Amino acid sequence: MHCVVSITTTETKMREVHILDPSMVYRPDISDEEKKKLGIFQETNFRPENQDEDAFRIYEHNEQVKKTYTLMHTHQTYEFVQRKHAQWLTFSKAKMTVMEGLEFLNSLIDESDPDTDVPNIYHAFQTAERIREKHPDKDWFHLVGLIHDLGKVMAIWGEPQWCVVGDTFPVGCAPDPSIVYGLESFQDNPDMKNPLYNTKLGVYDDKCGLERVLISWGHDEYMYRLLLHNKCKIPDAGLYMIRFHSFYPWHTSGAFKYLCNDKDEEMSKWVTEFNQFDLYSKVDKLPDIDKLRPYYQSLIDKYCPGVLEW
Repeated sequence: MHCVVSITTTETKMREVHILDPSMVYRPDISDEEKKKLGIFQETNFRPENQDEDAFRIYEHNEQVKKTYTLMHTHQTYEFVQRKHAQWLTFSKAKMTVMEGLEFLNSLIDESDPDTDVPNIYHAFQTAERIREKHPDKDWFHLVGLIHDLGKVMAIWGEPQWCVVGDTFPVGCAPDPSIVYGLESFQDNPDMKNPLYNTKLGVYDDKCGLERVLISWGHDEYMYRLLLHNKCKIPDAGLYMIRFHSFYPWHTSGAFKYLCNDKDEEMSKWVTEFNQFDLYSKVDKLPDIDKLRPYYQSLIDKYCPGVLEW
């Protein structure tokens, strides 16, 4: 069941959008043993021994993940990301509150888990509540857990999923071998033939800082920019979590350190701390959203109040 809310938007027609979640848990290029070493292995019913043959679609899904990353790594160039900034950072798609945005996100259907029809809003509250249990004194951190995926609303407004989900990476410089599907997945990217962009540093200076680096376009960057645009009061650590939680080559593989300054190094521990709560897993007990809503509404009122421009 999907909730529809009343919002002011330039594109009011609601539609269901199927979207991949190529997260670390379901990544086809990482074995279960490697996931255990990384601390991201999740026991799940989404496995061959627990599925009827006709119902089990993991191989089909892996092909979808590969296709998404191939499109991303082929088309996300330096100039392409600049165009995406010009397209999306006018924030003229809609006017709605954060809570309305969460309800709006329920139009998305997560194709990475064909065995559940739980609305996306439950994952938001699950993530937030996990963080709240471990960090009860950091209310801004609870809110970050709630809103970190809100940028995926771009898919509802027609953005292809290779511009919405998946691991992010810097554009304007050479990719790192640790990026999912490796360097060969960038073989058709025009920037790899451009000497301005295909070197280790590319257009950047050593230790320039990630704030000066153009990151591939996706829901992380959009939500980060949206919070800045609307003058939300989330601390820098929370903004780093939102902007870089999909930047796995950096916070998990240790790549692109040569672009980072001292602040980035300090903030990386917060991004790593956040990501342990963001790993999707099925749970039997769903959060009581009606019971939790007043608490999280108070956080929204404190840090991201009123109607925001999207």
